[in-house]
Amino acid sequence: MANILYFGSDGPAHTSAHRCNALRRIGHKVELKDPGVAFSKEFSGFKGSINFKSGFILIQNKMRIWLETVTQNLEQDPDLIWIDLGDLFGPGCMEVLQRLKCPIVTYNVDDPTGERDGYRFRQFIKSIPLNDLIVVVREESVKECEQLGAKKVVRVYRSYDEEMHRPFSSPSDIAGKFHSDVVFIGTWMRREKRDEFLLEVMSQGVPVSIWGDRWQKSPLFPKLKHAWRGNGSYGRDYVAAIQGSKICIGMLSKGNRDLHTTRSLEIPFAGGLFCGERTSEHQWLYKENDEAVFWSDAAECASICKKLLKDDALREQIRLAGMKKVRSLELGNEDVCRKIVQIALEQ
Repeated sequence: MANILYFGSDGPAHTSAHRCNALRRIGHKVELKDPGVAFSKEFSGFKGSINFKSGFILIQNKMRIWLETVTQNLEQDPDLIWIDLGDLFGPGCMEVLQRLKCPIVTYNVDDPTGERDGYRFRQFIKSIPLNDLIVVVREESVKECEQLGAKKVVRVYRSYDEEMHRPFSSPSDIAGKFHSDVVFIGTWMRREKRDEFLLEVMSQGVPVSIWGDRWQKSPLFPKLKHAWRGNGSYGRDYVAAIQGSKICIGMLSKGNRDLHTTRSLEIPFAGGLFCGERTSEHQWLYKENDEAVFWSDAAECASICKKLLKDDALREQIRLAGMKKVRSLELGNEDVCRKIVQIALEQ
């Protein structure tokens, strides 16, 4: 098994930490370094906003110095370097890592070559040719990274985590506050119109509960406040909110050119009935009306929810079929990480 130097978040709410733990579970020795901890002041408040909007150009020298210290004090030489996201790692940073003379992989679950986040991924884009392997989650990103000089690009589907997202063994293990008829778990985002969508669904008589951050910033929050249960649920609370609901609405990020999201895999794996937007990738993942349900607008979503809330047997049939299907796809973090490491070490 490989010795992996892993750059990502150590926070339990981050998918980065989930992947790190998955690498350990499949037998690799992982030495985790978290830039978010090393540069916590630069990533918070006004400084954080400036760094994000400028594409982290102002901290590149500090990052390079930090990486020199990290690489000089490793427990042992790595066989592989894994960078999660890569928005902080400009060419100078990559040149420091190349001195370790092992493959460098950047895994980016976002849309780094898209337009939504402005200059955020400027450093990643500059560093694309300095990676041995780029891993992305959409076909557009494959083509665009290749055009930007990538040596090798692999596209994967997003993934659930086998440990973090495993369902509770019994509904009685789920606290009452997490029980609901229909739930949406996600952050309010400007220009995504998630508030308008949920308000329209509610207006048609569907009882929706909302878990997520920043909803107070929505202009429609006074009308949604009664449905808002609290800030984002993470870890086992996240699973409880999914499994404790009869139906789980999944929305895409239009700015990110999504055709599926991590919710698309996590919800069925955690024991929820996935009710998502009708896309080609969702229809590839699940057989419509048998393993998941899909909609094209808020009116159709509301109609589907009302039908399923009246039919316990059909709802349970679809939920169980979705749980079975997602497991058969081998899209857990352990599966995906195993594939990435194998490809990277074959370089």
